[in-house]
Amino acid sequence: MMDSGNGNRGGSSFSESRRHKFPFNAAATHQSKVSTFSQRVTPPPTTGINSNASTSHSKDDHDPQGSSNFGVLLGTCSYMCPERERIQREKLRDLAVFERLNGNPAKSSQALAIKKFCRTISIKDVQASDMRPLNVLEDTLNYLLGFVDSKEHPFEVVHDFIFDRTRSIRQDLTMQNIVNKKAIYMYEGMVKFHVISHHKLWCSMGDPNIASMHHLNMEQLTKTLSSLFNLYEANRNSNDVHENEAEFHSLYVLLNLGSHSKPMGEPLSLWFSHVSTPILKSKEMCFARRIVRSFRLGNYINFFRTVAADASYLQYCIMEPYINEVRSLALSYINFGGYKLHPYPLFNLSKHLMIEETDLESLCHSCGLEIYTDEFGNKLLHTKQTSFIHPKGGFKKYSFLGLQDYDR
Repeated sequence: MMDSGNGNRGGSSFSESRRHKFPFNAAATHQSKVSTFSQRVTPPPTTGINSNASTSHSKDDHDPQGSSNFGVLLGTCSYMCPERERIQREKLRDLAVFERLNGNPAKSSQALAIKKFCRTISIKDVQASDMRPLNVLEDTLNYLLGFVDSKEHPFEVVHDFIFDRTRSIRQDLTMQNIVNKKAIYMYEGMVKFHVISHHKLWCSMGDPNIASMHHLNMEQLTKTLSSLFNLYEANRNSNDVHENEAEFHSLYVLLNLGSHSKPMGEPLSLWFSHVSTPILKSKEMCFARRIVRSFRLGNYINFFRTVAADASYLQYCIMEPYINEVRSLALSYINFGGYKLHPYPLFNLSKHLMIEETDLESLCHSCGLEIYTDEFGNKLLHTKQTSFIHPKGGFKKYSFLGLQDYDR
């Protein structure tokens, strides 16, 4: 069923490029458990499909209106897309490039077509044959995530396809009230997709269309993360913590890096009061809290040291949009607070800011600062320059020293 045929699925180098650990990290235990798609999102086999846990998913646009008022459906569709939908979409030539058989926009197959998200769906109008059971949803998600590394199409095309089809997966899970541990692994995989998309789309924010995609992706990231947190609670026994739970909670903390960021509508301090003590004390959450504290206090040296030493790939994906903001802040501190007769060596500053010296020179120019060269060829930043500005058009993309693989 999962043979892609002629669906133009690209080869995956994603898992290979993400296995490198950060430098300065002596302990192998800091490597993220959830930072690669090479691990299947499905857990070891468990019994049963549906759970009668009392905690349900958060309200979302993939949660069909009124679904709680009707009996739970048990899907019987054995393919990634119900046959009647596939035939209808073939007639309408409504096939994504990844679903076309031999490139034909009017022909697909059971191994290529994937059920689309439908916003107006009602459980009263859905047949069991329209719903995919858990095992089919697991296979469909794993198949979809294999496209993340595809090089045959621009990432925004890949993202648009996976974005829609994963919403359909969440819709099927919700309508069948599947809230067991297998659902947790699936939601973790979908959160990972949105986090990586957050990173990749941000790198192309100059395009207004991609900026809109980035905004919509952030909306789905927070919604999916909220549903994941509810699933953790629905499956909790006493004070146990799911193996990846601490890292996913840390991702939410990092989404609050911006001064006005409230992804789920409440202050971070209030959100912490709902988090269990074992999670708050985990190394992942301690890392995220140190990062947020350093960011808000302007402690750029501690910020960069912490990132280099302890960040997982997923955590870095969320933090990267703020990296240059912290670098710019550091330049303003040094420029306005330094001694005029003691210029700052650019080489030394580049080490503190984890940036190549040539890139740092470019960043200084973007901030309106002049760089001078002494008689020995050393580049220096003279302080007290009145021309300092924060770039209005945003920052160029600069790599993080030692973490170039994470920028790919």
